[in-house]
Amino acid sequence: MLRGFKDVPRVVWLLAAGVFVNAVVGFTFVFVFVYLVGPRGLGAAQAGLAVGVGGVGLVAGNFTGGWYGDRFGHRRVLLTAAAFGGLALACLPFLPTPLLCVLLPAVQYASGVIRAANSALVAVTVPEGARRQAYAVVRCASNGGFTLGPPLGALVAAGLSYDWLFVADGVGTLVLAVWTARIVPPRGAAHTPAAAPDGGLGRGVTAELRARPALLVLLAAILVVDVVYRQQYSTLPIFLADHGFDIRAFGLVIALNGGVVLLLELPAAVVLRERPPLAVVGTGLLLVGAAHAALIAGAGIASAAVMMVLLSLGEILYKTTATAYVADQAPAHAIGRFQSLYAGVSVSGVVLAAPLGGALYAAAPGLLWPLCAALAAGAGVAVLWTSRRAPRPGRWGTGTPGAVGGEGAGVASATGGAGAGVASATRGAGAGAASATRGATVT
Repeated sequence: MLRGFKDVPRVVWLLAAGVFVNAVVGFTFVFVFVYLVGPRGLGAAQAGLAVGVGGVGLVAGNFTGGWYGDRFGHRRVLLTAAAFGGLALACLPFLPTPLLCVLLPAVQYASGVIRAANSALVAVTVPEGARRQAYAVVRCASNGGFTLGPPLGALVAAGLSYDWLFVADGVGTLVLAVWTARIVPPRGAAHTPAAAPDGGLGRGVTAELRARPALLVLLAAILVVDVVYRQQYSTLPIFLADHGFDIRAFGLVIALNGGVVLLLELPAAVVLRERPPLAVVGTGLLLVGAAHAALIAGAGIASAAVMMVLLSLGEILYKTTATAYVADQAPAHAIGRFQSLYAGVSVSGVVLAAPLGGALYAAAPGLLWPLCAALAAGAGVAVLWTSRRAPRPGRWGTGTPGAVGGEGAGVASATGGAGAGVASATRGAGAGAASATRGATVT
């Protein structure tokens, strides 16, 4: 299997190692709702509003981080966002509650910018044809860190205090800046957008997207499916509780998700690397639909386990492949902006899933899972239909492996050089009471 990753540059492995370390200590937003209600004394509605606004900040950061990177250089943007985010996180416990609630969205915004910039750095570092494996490596590292982080955070909160969660998370984000500066050389970082082949800045992103209708279909499908996918963090625990299962059952189900992803993500990336990407993504979305269909008959440990296994298999197929497909489709002068578009729609459920799913579950609980299954299946069919109609060039990707403003060459130069270190790439925002996102590094 390792031979399937031979084209993944050394710097990506170092970035992935850093992702793992940073994800382990990136547990703040798993516990922020409990922290606001407990030690800070806010009501549930006030805490929910603060967390919800923070989710908006996360999505906004994902949508804009790549745009900054195309303009100023992805390395510079990542370092700036990580430095600000780390310092702000470490200071949060010492701020009065009103100021803390104001700063939370800014911290989440920085987290979103980090995620988009890191995804763009991987895109400009890895040549077309090896990006699926590269994103799988980074995602696997992020999932591994997130699996260990929340239990460790619970021990820290119980044994010390919640304040130490913020401090540890802030220090980890600052380490991100240090390691990224060490591994990714400043040489070649762009101050302006990279020139298009015609010598200008190329067509605008809107025109570039119109020229890629299959990509538009994919982005719309991911937007819909992310709202469905993230029901596992909002309505699923309520559904299980309403059928007599306590929070431990929900924890076991979520742990099953992490275990399946960690076990199968990398092998799947190797085995499917030559398959047409839209066909792989469409199949994954169908599996997400099948997962939610498993709950239509009612709640039980068996049905919940089947649901989570199918959901995990669908996630493995669609998330890594879709991220790489967007990178391959991007013109050289807009890699960051394309990654930001994908990053934004791929976390849209952080804001939309809980209110939409919760409202439907309250009004018509029997309709939630059939509708989720139908939406995901419809999105999968649309992507599969697009895959059949898409032109088939010599290779399945049509993007360029070129760098943005020469930055890719600068990054790639680190892959064969001496020196050690680990680059932390992004902090995956957790889920739970805060309804955040698992594996937010590269999704």
